[in-house]
Amino acid sequence: MEQRQRQRFIDKATKVSGKYLRRLAELPGAPVAMQPFFKVLKDIYVEMKNVEKAADTKTVGTYCVMVPHELIYAVGAQPVKLCSGSYTAFAIGDDLVPRDACPLIKAVMGFQTMDVMPVYQDCALMVVPITCDCKKKMAGMLKEMVPTYSLHVPTSKSDDADMEQYVQELYQLIPELEAVTGQTISYQSLAKSIDEMGFAQYEMSKFNEYKKHVPALIKGTHAMALMNAFSYMPLAQWSQQLHLLNRELARRKKDKQFVSKDKQPRIMVTGSPIIFPNIKIPLLIEETGGILVGDETCMGERSIYDPTVVVDQSFDGLMRSLANRYTRPCTCPTFVDNDQRVYRIKQMIADHQVQGVVYHVLRGCLVYDFEYQTLEDELGKLGIPVIRVESDYNEEDIEQLRIRIEAFIELIKLKDLAERSKKQK
Repeated sequence: MEQRQRQRFIDKATKVSGKYLRRLAELPGAPVAMQPFFKVLKDIYVEMKNVEKAADTKTVGTYCVMVPHELIYAVGAQPVKLCSGSYTAFAIGDDLVPRDACPLIKAVMGFQTMDVMPVYQDCALMVVPITCDCKKKMAGMLKEMVPTYSLHVPTSKSDDADMEQYVQELYQLIPELEAVTGQTISYQSLAKSIDEMGFAQYEMSKFNEYKKHVPALIKGTHAMALMNAFSYMPLAQWSQQLHLLNRELARRKKDKQFVSKDKQPRIMVTGSPIIFPNIKIPLLIEETGGILVGDETCMGERSIYDPTVVVDQSFDGLMRSLANRYTRPCTCPTFVDNDQRVYRIKQMIADHQVQGVVYHVLRGCLVYDFEYQTLEDELGKLGIPVIRVESDYNEEDIEQLRIRIEAFIELIKLKDLAERSKKQK
C-alpha cells in the first residue's frame, strides 16, 4: 500500500510539473539560451533526478536567501534551495502541519515525508533561517528527520547588536558545514567563492539591464524560470549559461527582436515567493495581455543582485562583508525597520517603467500580507495601480485569478489610453 501511495504521489507530482514546464516552453519568445534552465527544472521535478555534481560532492539544503552560499561553496559543498512550489507535496503536507500554515511549508514537509525527491534525500545538512513562525516550527520538524541548523537572523538591520549576533551565527554555522565535507574553510577558499559569486552577480546585473528595455527583450515568466533554476545548478554552470543568455539578449536588442508591444502593460510582481511549479501568477499575467518586467520576490533577482563589498581583507572582514550583503540590502518583510523595501520597489518601478503592481500573497503568509496596505498607500501617491492576489498551492483558484488579473491589465490599458489622450490635447 505504501509503495502504491508513493508511486501515485510521484506520478501526480511529475504530471503537474510537466504541464507547467510545457506552458513555460510554449510561451512565445523563449530565448534559445533558456533551454538549459528548462532542462534543469525538468530533471529535478519531472525526471526526479538529483542536482548535477561530482559523485563525492555533498549538498546542503537551504530555505531562504539569507543563507550565504559562499560559505557552503567554501567547504567544497553545493547549496540547493529546497523551498517548494509543488501542489502535490502541499496536499501531503496539509495533513502534517496546521491548516493555516503557509503552503510553502506544507510542500516542503510533504516532500521530506514522502522521501522521493533526490534533492531532499541527498542533503547532508539543512540550513533554515528563522524568518517567520512557520519556518521556526518547520526547522523543529526537520530536526527530527535530518541534520538541521537553525540560523537566527536579525530583526533589525539598524541595530548593531542584532547584526553582531548574525555575524556570530554565521561563525557557528562554519563547523556544521565543515563536518559535512571534512574540509576547513580558509581565507583563500572563502575569497574564491565570493569572487565566483561575484561573476554571477555581474551577469545578473547585465541581465537586469536588459529586462528594463522597452519593448521587452524577454518574458518575465522565463526570467523567473531562470532564477528558479539557480536553486539547482552549480554556480559556475549557471553563471556561464546566463552569460550566453545575455549575449542572445544583446543580439535581440540590436536586431529589434522584442517579445512585447509598445503599449503592452508593464507589470511588476512582489510579495510572497513564486516557486516552480507554482508559476500560475506570472503565466496568467503574460497570458492575459501583460508583460512581466519586474520581480521583487525573494526567488527573483533579490537573491543574488547585490554584490559582496569587502573593505577589510581579513577572514573576519570577509565574514562581516557576507553578513552585510545578506541582510542590509534584503527587503524581506521579516525585518522590523523596512522602509527600504518600499524605497526599493519604487526604484524598480522607475527603472523598469512599471505601470502596475501585482502583490502576491500565499495564503497564511502573514509577514507579506502585513505590508500590503503600506505599499498600496505609497504606490497610490505615485498613481501606480496595485492589486492584491491571494493564492494557494492548487489549481482551484486559477479562473478567479485569471478574471481579476485580466481586469487589472485592462484597467491599466484604459488608464494609459486616457493619459495619452490627455497629452495629445
